Amino acid sequence: MAAGFTRARQNSALIKSNQQSPKFPASRAIIERSLKKELLLMSLLQRTIKLVLATCLAAWLADFLGLTYSTSAGIIAILSVTDTRRSTAKLAGNRFLSTLLALAIGSLAFHFLGFHLGALAIYIAIYVPLAFRLGWEIGITPSTVLVTHLLLEKSTSSSLLGNELALFLIGTGFALLANLYMPSRQQEIDSYHEQVEEQLKKILLRFEYFLKAGDGRNDAALIKELDKILQQALQLVYLDHSNHLFHQTNYHIHYFEMRQAQNRILQDMASNINNCHLAASESLILARLFSQTAKQLSQENPARDLLDEIENYLAVFRERPLPKTRQEFETRAMLLQLLRDLETFIRIKVEFYENYKED
Repeated sequence: MAAGFTRARQNSALIKSNQQSPKFPASRAIIERSLKKELLLMSLLQRTIKLVLATCLAAWLADFLGLTYSTSAGIIAILSVTDTRRSTAKLAGNRFLSTLLALAIGSLAFHFLGFHLGALAIYIAIYVPLAFRLGWEIGITPSTVLVTHLLLEKSTSSSLLGNELALFLIGTGFALLANLYMPSRQQEIDSYHEQVEEQLKKILLRFEYFLKAGDGRNDAALIKELDKILQQALQLVYLDHSNHLFHQTNYHIHYFEMRQAQNRILQDMASNINNCHLAASESLILARLFSQTAKQLSQENPARDLLDEIENYLAVFRERPLPKTRQEFETRAMLLQLLRDLETFIRIKVEFYENYKED
């Protein structure tokens, strides 16, 4: 009866863990809002400085070279600076093709129809659908501004067309130069690595403690918190990934995706432990495995020996007499499921290590 009361208390404790919130939710929310605001202000400041420098330098160089409508180079620079190097480079390529198409259609329209608004309307009617069809719609606005220069000058001479291309190249060039500087995110990424591994360790040790002492409070809170940390980490590494034009690495993306897969398994295991009624010896075996796993979470640790140990335990359990009652059958099935889940949890890490051990 005492054992039954203890087991009931264990189940009740883990059920309550799904309903409990962090100890200081208000303080944590305030801190998170403050950090987000600080990061936003830093990003806005960096972007503003880039826009000021790119715009002014592009307009100055165009004027220094004696180009007409030199301020248009600055406008193109403003439109071309984006949040990442890769998106800026891709945008520049699409806008260049869009500009060539626009100048070609505009020149033909003005040459055959004359320099008036009707010819401009025909240009727009032909150019806009084509730009969308080819995926170059990002360049419609700046390209059309350049085409209006042909209308204002009433000319499609090669020198004027060269002037427009030069404006575009100067504006886009300074946008690319502005985005050569991107603050390093490596320190933040390393910090997320440490947070994730520490959080995983807490969860596994909580499982161990629950199996030993029957106290599983806050398991769900820890798992949800880890899920949030992983989402934030992936947002950061995706952004950092987009800032590498030539040297690409998927390591950090794959690492945090691997941890996400592991966290989903932990969610299932928490639910299974809640419904599990294991004998004391079996609980101690699982508790020991959770403890060993927690000690081998580091991204440099392959943890292959844990897989061998789990297989040994599975072989031992298979040799036991077949269950005689429904309760014994369900308990055996739950025990095997927990071991299989833990095996999958570790195998995900081992496969990740195998893929990157040479890096």
